[in-house]
Parts: sequence; C-alpha cells; structure tokens
Amino acid sequence: MAKKKVKPWLRIKPDPVYNSVIITKFINRLMKDGKKTTAMKVFYDAMGIIEEKMGMNPLDVFNKAIENVKPKLEVRTRRIGGANYQIPVEVRPERRLSLAIRWIITSAQEKKGKPMAQRLAEELMAAYRNEGAAVKIKQNVHRMAEANRAFAHFKW
Repeated sequence: MAKKKVKPWLRIKPDPVYNSVIITKFINRLMKDGKKTTAMKVFYDAMGIIEEKMGMNPLDVFNKAIENVKPKLEVRTRRIGGANYQIPVEVRPERRLSLAIRWIITSAQEKKGKPMAQRLAEELMAAYRNEGAAVKIKQNVHRMAEANRAFAHFKW
C-alpha cells in the first residue's frame, strides 16, 4: 500500500544552528511537555560538550552515532497455525532513524546523577565509538533476528 505524500506545511523544518532535519526530529523527541526551548538548550549544550571533549565537529559525531545505532533487521510476531513466530524483517529507513533516535535518548535518560546534556553527550560519544547502551540495544535486536532466521520464509 502506497504512502501519502506529506503536505508541505506538515514537513519538519531544519534546526536553526546546524540546518539539519534529523536534529530537529531528535530535539522533538527529546522534548517533554511541549518545552522545545529547554530541549534545544539540552541538545546544543550536549553538542558543545562533544566538541570540547573530542575536539571534532559535533555534527559529524552526531551523524555517525545515529548511523551506528540504526538497526538493519528486527523481528515481528506473526501467528501461523496456532503458533506465534518471531519473523526477521528489514527495517524501513524512516523507522530505522526513529528507532535510533529513541534508543539514544532513552539510554541517556536511564543514566542518573548528571545533567541531561552531559548524559546525552556521553551517550552520543559512546554510540560514535560503537559502544554504549543504545548500540547494545541494536545488537540485541540483530541477535534476535539472526536467531530466528529459520522463520524468514514466513515473511509476508
């Protein structure tokens, strides 16, 4: 089934600092209770911490971290003949991005004891190096898909 085109007034506008739509999506996901300016401050403070600690362009670190966390496969449950099977399927590009963003933010939120900007910066730097909780979640999802490869012929 074909997806409808997004209306031009519903498209996400790029963020003002880095001019990136992905960063806007990240900030929107980070936002709580409609407090976008607070979410933007947290994100840009995290980018400042990344630049300070790594001495690299924080946009490159952010993009590489997102790429490292994006899953290629996931499992979907399908009921066949009274039994439930975990069937590995490829992940659509939009879902890959949203899963990566969600995993990075939730991994940063689960850590306690530091300001959110610092936790987010640490999680992004860890994802950049292919370490950290978000990358572990991706590896677990891939492991599940690999373990259930025998049921791939049930894909619909």
